[in-house]
Amino acid sequence: MNPTAAILIIGNEILSGRTQDINVQFIAKRLADLGIKLEEVRVIPDVPGRIITAVNELRAAYSQLFTTGGIGPTHDDITSECIAAAFGVPWQHHPETFAMMAERMGENFNAARQRMATMPRGARPIANAVSLAPGFSIGNVHVMAGVPRIMQAMFLALEPELPRGVPITMRTVYGMGIFEGAIAAGLTDIQTRYAHVDLGSYPFRREEKGGVAIVAKGTDVPALEAAIAEATDLLAAQGATPVQGEPL
Repeated sequence: MNPTAAILIIGNEILSGRTQDINVQFIAKRLADLGIKLEEVRVIPDVPGRIITAVNELRAAYSQLFTTGGIGPTHDDITSECIAAAFGVPWQHHPETFAMMAERMGENFNAARQRMATMPRGARPIANAVSLAPGFSIGNVHVMAGVPRIMQAMFLALEPELPRGVPITMRTVYGMGIFEGAIAAGLTDIQTRYAHVDLGSYPFRREEKGGVAIVAKGTDVPALEAAIAEATDLLAAQGATPVQGEPL
């Protein structure tokens, strides 16, 4: 059975609409390649009780939990200390990280930046090739920055340590000038025949013309190919010209 995962997005800026999250797409695609099934994404504010509760719920429910946001130097960056509370361990300076950052930053390594070298006891740093201050892992929880390019660097550094499963593959076919209502019954029949394939339809618009994409996702490649072949025939039967791949 493939490992499972959840993403916990922490930050008032996401909930306010000021910042658009783009980390989920990156993490989801990398997890699919590793054969880790992403099953939940949750967004919560910078509130200690909410963070602690969510971390404990999600780390118990899934094989892996990835958090983004709240590990910077400012007063609202409270993720790290909340993770320590969730695990019931002290939040303390990580000696190797503290020494490394002190050496690299010199007199700029002030009290605020020292927070970024403070982790739950027993945490393992996640290297940060972009801006030095690391994320960390503790148990099955992986704590990363919210800034996308920093998060991506951390995830790539962490990736070799993550468990593997059968890669999750996706196939897509789309047609223009057709809408979901015309294919709903036929798509339900295909889903019934391929119960272990995740089959979905997604309407879109391109150059003022509508269309629908059908996506098959799963670990059984022959079943994916068969399901998408039937979906291709379904689109053609409705008068559309099926095109393999994502709509541009």
